[in-house]
Amino acid sequence: KAMDPRSSAQDVHRCDLCETAIVHSYCDFCHVNLCKLCIGEHISDGYDKHKIVPFGERRSTLIYPKCATHPHKNCDLQCKNCNDIFVCSSCTASETHKGHIFVDVSEVYTTKKNAIADEANKLENLISPTYEEIALDLENQLANLDGGYEKLTTAMSKQGEQWHREIDIIINKMKTEISEIKVKHRDILQKHLDEIKQIQSLMKQTLLAIEEIKKSAKVSPTIEYSSKIREFSKLPPKVKITLPTFIPKPLDHEKLYNLFGQITPLSTATEENVLSLNQPNTSVRELLDEPELVATIQTGYEKLRSVTYLNEDCVWTCGLTKDIKCFNIKGVLLHTLSNKSEQRPSDIAVDSDGNLLFSDLKSRTVNKVNNGQTEELIRLQGWTPSKLCVTSNGDLLVTMYSDDETQSKVVRYMGSAEKQAIQFDDEGKPLYSGIRKPKCITENRNYDICVADSGARAIVVVNQNGKLRWRYIGHPSVTKKEPFKPFGITTESQSRILTADCHNHCIHILDQDGQFLRYIDNCDLQNPFGLCVDKNDNLFVSEHFKGNVKKIKFLR
Repeated sequence: KAMDPRSSAQDVHRCDLCETAIVHSYCDFCHVNLCKLCIGEHISDGYDKHKIVPFGERRSTLIYPKCATHPHKNCDLQCKNCNDIFVCSSCTASETHKGHIFVDVSEVYTTKKNAIADEANKLENLISPTYEEIALDLENQLANLDGGYEKLTTAMSKQGEQWHREIDIIINKMKTEISEIKVKHRDILQKHLDEIKQIQSLMKQTLLAIEEIKKSAKVSPTIEYSSKIREFSKLPPKVKITLPTFIPKPLDHEKLYNLFGQITPLSTATEENVLSLNQPNTSVRELLDEPELVATIQTGYEKLRSVTYLNEDCVWTCGLTKDIKCFNIKGVLLHTLSNKSEQRPSDIAVDSDGNLLFSDLKSRTVNKVNNGQTEELIRLQGWTPSKLCVTSNGDLLVTMYSDDETQSKVVRYMGSAEKQAIQFDDEGKPLYSGIRKPKCITENRNYDICVADSGARAIVVVNQNGKLRWRYIGHPSVTKKEPFKPFGITTESQSRILTADCHNHCIHILDQDGQFLRYIDNCDLQNPFGLCVDKNDNLFVSEHFKGNVKKIKFLR
């Protein structure tokens, strides 16, 4: 069905009177489109009632209020002495406004119009985004609420388990004491019983002797018999042993509650949130035209992979060996950690407490190094962990691939517990390539999850709920000869995303919506692989074959 040309968005404007001719003019008072032929008809009721302007200048004529005293005149002035009331030229000559100061309404209008436009700009570009940030922060706090309270209850359960162990130890110790007392009790009773039985045996022998004498007529044995009655009449002391008793101490629930631990009250504080309207862009850091090489660290790896920031002076590094090395910015080796499985770590990260994390392909684990001791944090079945990222709220993001190398996904962990899995888009299609290729990962400042999928030759970005936002497949350039294949990825304070294009010896800088901004292709970069930034937005780049870590300043 053909579309009505008068209602088509693609059609030219038509005259409102004849509805056929192309518009030529516009009445700024009546807001009517007019062709040349219809102008006369429109103003036939009085020219002064209309204001005809070219169509391109429509709505440019100021419509002044009518004067209450002189209805045939417009008020194009304001009287400053009379609370800025509108007045016409006849009013200014009257006795009422004699000697008063007047200002041109058009000037006041223009000033106020500019102020309103400025207000709209601030509302749209500064205040509204700030509210969005506040709302997003509150939504994140709500999303992490269960996790935070789960940590509290877990800590309480651990304390309870420790108390139960201590109570079991005390009970077993007391039972051992009771067993020892019981042995002593038995020995005392047994000793006295043995003495009684010995006397009974003597008494039996005496009775047998008396029986022989009674039957015999011999004189000597009878006369020589010595009475034993006095000896046997002297009874042994009666043994009375009292059993030990257990006197339980009464439970003082309040005291026990206080001994177990203490729950601090919910602390609610409000901070003054000041928004600077006059300097909305003071915190924006611009890109340097020419990034500057600040320092070079020689790591000694033949093939260097990952680099991750530890503190103001130190970075951790790993390559295709079992050793993980920590260097300061002067290139001094501070620590070396060897993976117990003899397998090279797939990636390294630093958690919010400054502990080193690393993924192990052979054992399919993610491990934490705490005070020099390595402990297993996560163990997978059917999947192999690859790259790591610690988020702003302390969660751990892990990229992983299936054993048959047909699937890949991103899993969010809180401690050792799986919290979220990201694998498919809204249409059920895989977000990431399934092949066993590096998929470095970072969390942007807007909480987007950014993956450098080298197998798909793309950057894949989803929001914090796992919904696909955009993909980046490289920037056309005559100077970059090799196909785009990203490896390392990181982000900085302005939510820009940086990714290492290893084969083209450069780094792509994108904005938070995936728009290409520029390359970092100076500083003599050779095969950049791993990326990270420090708290001051300095960039650290690992060079795969040269084994160097370069510190680069790229922001003003």
